[in-house]
Amino acid sequence: MRKRVEMDRLQELVRLHRMGTGDREIARLLAMSPNTERQYRRALVEAGLLEGPADELPELDVLKRAVTERLPVKLAPQQVSSLQQWLASITALHGKGVGPKGIYDRLHLEDESFRASGASLSAVKRVCMRLKKARGVRAEDVAIPVDTTPGQVAQVDFGAVGKLYDPVGRVMRNAYVFVLVLGHSRHMVTRLVFDQKVSTWLQLHVEAFEELGGVPEVVVPDNLKSAVVRAAFGVGGATALNRSYRELARHYGFKVDPAPIYQPKKKGKVEAGVKYVKGNFFTGRDEVDVEVLRPKLQQWVREVAGTRVHGTTGRRPLDVFEREEKDVLRALPARRYQPVMWKEATVHRDSHVEYDRRLYSVPWRYIGSKVWLQVTGDTVIVFANDERVATHSRRGTQLRSTVDEHLPEHRGLLRHRSRTWWEERAARIGPETAQYVKEIFDSDDVLSQLRPVQAIVMHLERHPVERAERASRRARHFGSYDYRALKNILTRGLDLEPLPAAAATGTSSPQESFRFARSAAELLQQWKPKDEPH
Repeated sequence: MRKRVEMDRLQELVRLHRMGTGDREIARLLAMSPNTERQYRRALVEAGLLEGPADELPELDVLKRAVTERLPVKLAPQQVSSLQQWLASITALHGKGVGPKGIYDRLHLEDESFRASGASLSAVKRVCMRLKKARGVRAEDVAIPVDTTPGQVAQVDFGAVGKLYDPVGRVMRNAYVFVLVLGHSRHMVTRLVFDQKVSTWLQLHVEAFEELGGVPEVVVPDNLKSAVVRAAFGVGGATALNRSYRELARHYGFKVDPAPIYQPKKKGKVEAGVKYVKGNFFTGRDEVDVEVLRPKLQQWVREVAGTRVHGTTGRRPLDVFEREEKDVLRALPARRYQPVMWKEATVHRDSHVEYDRRLYSVPWRYIGSKVWLQVTGDTVIVFANDERVATHSRRGTQLRSTVDEHLPEHRGLLRHRSRTWWEERAARIGPETAQYVKEIFDSDDVLSQLRPVQAIVMHLERHPVERAERASRRARHFGSYDYRALKNILTRGLDLEPLPAAAATGTSSPQESFRFARSAAELLQQWKPKDEPH
């Protein structure tokens, strides 16, 4: 079956159209073909969803319904393998930009006859050299210099800078420098961090925009191996950053134009910037404490990198930024960005998903399914098939947040193991039931009476309060603390019969209580229940 475009990508399609972006530009930015973009655009036009403010987008379930009604999924065409002969396979792979080693590994792994022949890597290299020579220089081989207008483009990337001392953890850790380079002025913003997590990635953008005092029109990120960007924008599938980064872009109003996979030259300005920072600032430096290096790096950006004569532009980056670029950046939003994280998760067998070492319940019918978590500083919202199915608060210190309705009926309550909790639940039925449950807990000072109490309370809750109270009173009178005895009282309607006169006046003697208890025990032995509580 043809895989349908994700609803959050269609949200971005709607946003870009409402911002006035051209159809082909939208298709390029969202990595979809013009035909695919056209099909979804027409469906959204028919549904009346393409027009409106760019900051008020349709909900995911509204988009899903509109697309499902107008674009039924079609069967994908049968794909024919191109690996018919070695030369044809090598030619095809080489034409796609695969190197000799990659071609050799691919054929050795997938073609048994190639593997059996004992063909060498050197032979594959010679074939590739002949193909390259015969092909000649292509238009794609030409490096095209790209000039950008002030405020138009910023490129961002990470660079590893070795191990530095983390004063928080008091250990040496792998450190990275984050670099943002404005395409026109070449002015930079840098930060030292210890990870490339999505939360760090988003926070670095916030700090960079605030330092610049504005937002560029387009941000070009790298397809990083850490999955900060590559997995988000690559053809293979979306990850948490795909949605998280889009939330950031929507808040600040910029477009995301990720560099193609394995083509770092497409963002050469920041590649050169990272190389310059590492070679000029970090090389030969003895300091390892990150708290010492951070202010020195900021000073270096202002007084060295910002005032040097740039090799390409022939001008000082900081001067160009102040005179030509700073005032044309997009204004910062009035409200500071609140991070919104998206993460894909699997619903565990206990009907919970995990985020940041805490567990949040999901309706049990989704066990084993993939869901999306939308996480803010205060809440965790769970989406299944683009529909909200659960909402939890992140406040508090409990490791597990569980909604009883998310668990199977009559089983969710069993997770509560506290005597106080069950006594309070019994008290909601009535005072007789509350006293009855208390007596059950006290009936054995060694053996836990939790399971009988659970079964009795849950059974009494299925009956009218008056009958539950009368049954509890009768069971107390005869000293019957067994679920089967309590169930027998209600099944046979014994709760509707009056108690002995001594019980009514409250003057029964110990001998009478013993007699009544013995009669109840004999009755219980004669009665054989058909089922047991679970």
